[in-house]
Amino acid sequence: MERIGVIGLGRMGSAIASRMQDQGYNVLGWTRSGANLAGITSAPNLAALVANSDVLILSLFDDTAVASVLDALLDSDLTGKQIIETSTVVPAVLKDRIASIEAKGAVAVDAPISGGPELVHAGACGVFIGGTEAAAKRASAVLAGISSRVFHVGPLGTGLVMKTINNAMLQCYFNGLGELMPLAKRSGLPMETAMRILAGGPAGMPFIVDRLPKILGEDDTAGFTINAGKKDNGVFQGVVQSYGLASETLKASGTRLELAINAGLGEADPAALVRFAYDAG
Repeated sequence: MERIGVIGLGRMGSAIASRMQDQGYNVLGWTRSGANLAGITSAPNLAALVANSDVLILSLFDDTAVASVLDALLDSDLTGKQIIETSTVVPAVLKDRIASIEAKGAVAVDAPISGGPELVHAGACGVFIGGTEAAAKRASAVLAGISSRVFHVGPLGTGLVMKTINNAMLQCYFNGLGELMPLAKRSGLPMETAMRILAGGPAGMPFIVDRLPKILGEDDTAGFTINAGKKDNGVFQGVVQSYGLASETLKASGTRLELAINAGLGEADPAALVRFAYDAG
């Protein structure tokens, strides 16, 4: 069984590390801040993590963080290692460095995750792998530890493109609710009535059904936040633009997310967007 090194122990990184350890993997963790995660053995530094791991799973916040760690990894002996980049960042961050990574004897894939920490813990998230057949096969065997829904979708970079398409559709759905909930409010239609009918019919979707208790205020926990959604929206728009395209709906979704953040909802679950839109009506 491959030894796993997880770089970044935030919401997603900690979920990945805990899930992999629960599946019987030998897991080491390391953070740039030096923070430790209870129950996960921490490496004293990045070099030690690399030396004692076969597979390096990155779960970092943004392009700058991923670029910095990838550049730092190139200072270590990477012979025989695999890098699995799960962060939501533009594909160019990894693609621009793949030749240098391979020259150091390693292979790499982009493998962004669709679904929050709760789905990682439950082994029910989606993972989209972009990379060569050989690299994807090895990564798939490891990532089976966090999900049965692991897909090799194409060459390097297409993992993030698939996540963009998948998760941007969720943002677009919330944007549609944001436009239509004020109509419900002004007509006197209770939000709960509208949402329960939507969730139970053909216009519903699993994401909404699962979040219905949060939408209705019965559960105020946040596995994912509106702040994180706004950050991802910027990445998604960047991915679309990098292929010479544009998405007006994604742009509108970004504006709606920003309005909610300005209203103090940044650390709330995206489910709060529905109530926010209804109340604004």
